[in-house]
Amino acid sequence: MKISILALTALLIPGLLFTKEGKMENINIKTETATVAGGCFWCVESDFKKIDGVIEVVSGYTGGKMENPSYEDVSRGSTGHLEAVQVLFDPVKITYGQILDIFWRHMDPTDAGGQFADRGSQYRSAVFYHNEKQKEIALESKKRLEKSGVFQKPIVTRVIRFEKFYPAEDYHQDYSGKNPVRYKNYRYNSGRDKFLDHTWKDGSSAEGLYQHDIPGDEELRAKLTEIQYDVTRRGATERPFQNEYWDNKQEGIYVDIISGEPLFSSKDKFDSGTGWPSFTRPLSKENIIEKIDKRFSMTRTEVKSRKSDSHLGHVFDDGPPPTGRRYCINSASLRFVPKQELEKEGYEGLKVLFQDKE
Repeated sequence: MKISILALTALLIPGLLFTKEGKMENINIKTETATVAGGCFWCVESDFKKIDGVIEVVSGYTGGKMENPSYEDVSRGSTGHLEAVQVLFDPVKITYGQILDIFWRHMDPTDAGGQFADRGSQYRSAVFYHNEKQKEIALESKKRLEKSGVFQKPIVTRVIRFEKFYPAEDYHQDYSGKNPVRYKNYRYNSGRDKFLDHTWKDGSSAEGLYQHDIPGDEELRAKLTEIQYDVTRRGATERPFQNEYWDNKQEGIYVDIISGEPLFSSKDKFDSGTGWPSFTRPLSKENIIEKIDKRFSMTRTEVKSRKSDSHLGHVFDDGPPPTGRRYCINSASLRFVPKQELEKEGYEGLKVLFQDKE
């Protein structure tokens, strides 16, 4: 039997991974759990395993009343259970809302009779929330998808209270990794990828639906101050020691002023003596882009926000441990969210950063 330590621990100690609170207990890391159903769990599991911030994905059954169902039981369609996955993730690296964004991007939320080639109630889609906050985020995420105009048909994916999850048989876990040829043949013939390629053919993505919408240039000019617009859209640099956050010592996070993307934490902020906010690292490398900047007869590494394509500043290799890097960022490209307002502002997953100080 080949299975990861986290998954094995969860199977041997009931309730450890599959708690209604959506957290794994007694593990030396802060984690949360999302439970979703999007048709064949082989495919959903495989898609989530590729995501940075996801620690473990387990295939199984949920939503019905039958205890300890087998694959054969669920396949008959009479147990009420759906094929589903539980996603154990690090909320510092990826939020619950972003998990749902990825979920919408990899299934058909308009199909009430199953998913692609797999028909029957056991293949219907659903989001199973573990607490009231997840419920609120899931309903809002679904509403954003409905308003996006990506799908012309109604969104039928249900948002349901999580009850109990039964891990599937061992041969179903990491099926794509253990049986790559059979998995690829199944996935290709199921029609899933053909549907997704057609749906998102313009290069758009469900990822970011949970984030703030990116306004057009005219709206940005009206929304931002002159220095904020010049910095984020024109790559300007504000004056040192004369900007909002260079000497800010409050605990909290710094988000993209346009997209709301979480970028930096006060935990990684230090006084560089330069007069600009300086950080040893970003909250997640997935949220920023680093590119060579040869303007002004210099060669530097520019830092931009991935979602809004905003200019943030530059990064240098003269920072303190543990990274040795200095992300020199313009205050005008950021908005500060104090730790006590994280939940109210929708960044509840990042509260774990500051729990040791509370």
